[in-house]
Amino acid sequence: MLDTRKFRFEPLVDALRAVAEPTRLRLLVLLSHADLTVSELTTILGQSQPRISRHLKLLAEAGLIVRYQEGSWAFFRLADDATSLGLVRSVAGWVDRGDPVLSRDGERLDEIRSRRAQRAADYFARNAGEWDRIRALHAADADIEGALIEALGRKRIGTLLDVGTGTGRMLQVLAPRCEKAVGIDNSREMLAVARAKLDESGVANVFVRLGNIYHLPVDRGAFDLVLIHQVLHYLDDPAGAVREAAAALAPGGRMAIIDFAPHTLEFLRSEHAHLRLGFSDDTLKTYVEEAGLEPVSLTHLKANAEGTGELTVTILVAEDQRRLVAGYEAATSQTAN
Repeated sequence: MLDTRKFRFEPLVDALRAVAEPTRLRLLVLLSHADLTVSELTTILGQSQPRISRHLKLLAEAGLIVRYQEGSWAFFRLADDATSLGLVRSVAGWVDRGDPVLSRDGERLDEIRSRRAQRAADYFARNAGEWDRIRALHAADADIEGALIEALGRKRIGTLLDVGTGTGRMLQVLAPRCEKAVGIDNSREMLAVARAKLDESGVANVFVRLGNIYHLPVDRGAFDLVLIHQVLHYLDDPAGAVREAAAALAPGGRMAIIDFAPHTLEFLRSEHAHLRLGFSDDTLKTYVEEAGLEPVSLTHLKANAEGTGELTVTILVAEDQRRLVAGYEAATSQTAN
């Protein structure tokens, strides 16, 4: 679950000073809706880049926002820290969005989102044919998503990390059950698509950022659920990726891996950069066990369409045992006393 610690006195004073300025408050309201670049913020607010950069620097020094790099682009987003995030969202929620200044900011933000969406649509148009060809070979996305939700159970998820988030589809599916969801991908193009789709869906508790799957840009032990969806078959070291992802799990957290079972479709290797033609159940179990996790469920989904039965999708859910072990040791100690 999200940390709900309160501010210490001096940091709270600093944060409130940072918020209590018109341009900085406008910036926080905008960043509560989307991750944005300096150029985009300059366009929206109609102020010079040096002025906007100075205000962003003050907000960052107060711990309310963070800057992150994606290639040559620098994005700004609300800080991950639950205490700071809670303050910003509360303040942004108190503001009347019907105010003429904020209303105009919102219109300009919508224009930027529309441009993002158009770029994403163009990208999909160039690549949709090949993606549709692959999708036709395995179980329907809705069936896979339904099976994953069933495997996870219906309880609420505190914090979610989607490793190799791609177009952000799984973030859209699971975000309503989360307090916070973070998607990591190493492709700026995919992240552009993800942002456009997340903007369109209206979810406000999701963040996406550029990152290396072997060196995830997140805190250790911070997530209740880590998802690795159709990623491992692209990797030269899938076991290493699983170990890195497992390090992000909180005690008692779970990992869900969705990938192909072994198959013989060589065109996926030669034409679509698949390094592995699927994984056996034993291989996936070994990956999670070597990462210190315990497999708890295994599901297989086969394609239903005639002539497309080549690919079977495997869903493996594994669990971190630290909380369970700690609970057992505590109970044993009490019994002994």
